[in-house]
Amino acid sequence: MDSFSKFLERAFEYLNALQGRLSLRWREHANRRSIIVLVCAGLLVGLAYVYLIQPPEEFPAGDLVSVDSGQSLKAIAQILYNEHVIRSPLIFQALVTIFGRERGAHAGDYLFKEPENIWSVARAISIGAYGLEPTRIRVPEGATTKEMSIIFSAHLQRFRAEAFLTQATPQEGYLFPDTYFFLPNATEDTVIQTLRQNFTDQMKQIEPQIASSTHSLSDIIIMASIIEREARNSADRRLISGVLWNRIRRDMPLQVDVTFLYTIGKGTFDLTIKDLTSDSPYNTYVRKGLPPTAIGSPSLDSILAALNPTKTSYLYYLADKNGVTHFSKTYQEHLRKKKLYLGT
Repeated sequence: MDSFSKFLERAFEYLNALQGRLSLRWREHANRRSIIVLVCAGLLVGLAYVYLIQPPEEFPAGDLVSVDSGQSLKAIAQILYNEHVIRSPLIFQALVTIFGRERGAHAGDYLFKEPENIWSVARAISIGAYGLEPTRIRVPEGATTKEMSIIFSAHLQRFRAEAFLTQATPQEGYLFPDTYFFLPNATEDTVIQTLRQNFTDQMKQIEPQIASSTHSLSDIIIMASIIEREARNSADRRLISGVLWNRIRRDMPLQVDVTFLYTIGKGTFDLTIKDLTSDSPYNTYVRKGLPPTAIGSPSLDSILAALNPTKTSYLYYLADKNGVTHFSKTYQEHLRKKKLYLGT
């Protein structure tokens, strides 16, 4: 028994000594292990951010991103992944489930002004934060539907120029020039309806004058579109209106160059003899009366000028190099002023 007791004592002493050495070694390497753990954790977080969280390099900042109604969350995630909006469909689905709970994703057009990480994208789509703000768009007075199509195409991503022209060209002159505010996802249908409604509202303001006029609304708008291109101020517009209505009453051709600008894109100094003798319905040198349609969208001031021309005996006018308009009663007088002010 004494021998066994001594054996146990020696065994316990050895184990205590071994425990002491192990404890000392553990303490000596504790700081090194902590650093390794922290570095590994940092690498994992960094890799997760780079490959799962941060915006893709080709993130479509400034472009509309569509989430269609009725699509599953999985399908939406895959579309966003394909369009370089997110890096991980699985993480996106998980986040939308957390943020949206029972609501899920909100359908519609989204606009991210700058690259957003997957957290921000998931939150926006789960709460319906579309990011759409009205865009200010000015349609200048006298603009044609072709010019409008270029203006709106530059601002509205859902706007289709060809479809717009198909619908808008027959309404030339009836899409009112003004400053508008459209959401970036506005379509050509929305644009046409808005501009046409503005025209209707403007006409209601002057409805009594239109009703008492001896001219149809169509003729008034066509005349106003010509006046818009021919004059810069209200006084000249009313005088030119008087001249042009005088010529129509006397069965004289209008002989205005701006209709060529509308049809063939040529101004006064670019016209050729062939242009002036063409059989185009917009050639007001060979065709008497008004052209078949308006040549742009006139301002309210030009429409009022067409409605209320200055009573005058003038039959001719020309603008000098400074934009000042000079009027004449006879062709001979007109030729003298043309030579005096234009040198021709």
